[in-house]
Amino acid sequence: MGKEDIPIWEKYTLTVEEASLYFRVGENKLRKLAEENPDANWLIMNGNRIQIKRKQFEKVIDTINAI
Repeated sequence: MGKEDIPIWEKYTLTVEEASLYFRVGENKLRKLAEENPDANWLIMNGNRIQIKRKQFEKVIDTINAI
């Protein structure tokens, strides 16, 4: 079986690189947000890799005026 790519908008979690493209926020800014909010409900640490829960982060983005 070959690996099938899942579209970004259907993924449950995104890498920093994917989230940067999806949300149009810089990778450094996303890494800084993750570092400043280690217990955020939109964040999963997989070892030292940051995974961003797409739907939860969308809710965060919906509630703020500036990032």
